[in-house]
Amino acid sequence: MHMSDQREIAAPVAEVWAALLSADTLLACVPGAKEVTGNAEEGFEATVVQKVGPVKATFKGKVELSNLVEGQSLTLTGEGKGGAAGFAKGGADVTLAESETGTLLTYEVEAKVGGKLAQLGSRLIDGFAKKMADQFFTNFQSALEGPAETEEDSADAAEETGEKKGLFKRLTGG
Repeated sequence: MHMSDQREIAAPVAEVWAALLSADTLLACVPGAKEVTGNAEEGFEATVVQKVGPVKATFKGKVELSNLVEGQSLTLTGEGKGGAAGFAKGGADVTLAESETGTLLTYEVEAKVGGKLAQLGSRLIDGFAKKMADQFFTNFQSALEGPAETEEDSADAAEETGEKKGLFKRLTGG
């Protein structure tokens, strides 16, 4: 299965780049992540719990980063094993570019599943994979920008003198 999309993130390229390489940010952004350890040089180990249709599984896997061009692009490749539920593996090419409002993040994802998961049918799996990718990048965008403001939040924010910080800024003290 193949999918691609892009996101406009209101943060500088350097900040988006650093967040992509952070285990803490990945833990906060990957849907169902229970644990993410490691670093960009050696790769990340992750434990993720997900329910796809009637199949619920705990996936343990490794994610490696390659083709790193600082501040511009990288490739993520990973594989997770979910015991009897099967496995999922794939990769994503991510590129960053400066934009008028911050950073334009573009991604292309290629994924495969096997075992019981593959028996669920491609329509269910493709829909789930797209939802997971969308949810990750929505979480990632929120971590960098702070939560999206509602009209009520906007009124409260007008009264505040401080600036809301995203998760990444809170984690790094930025």
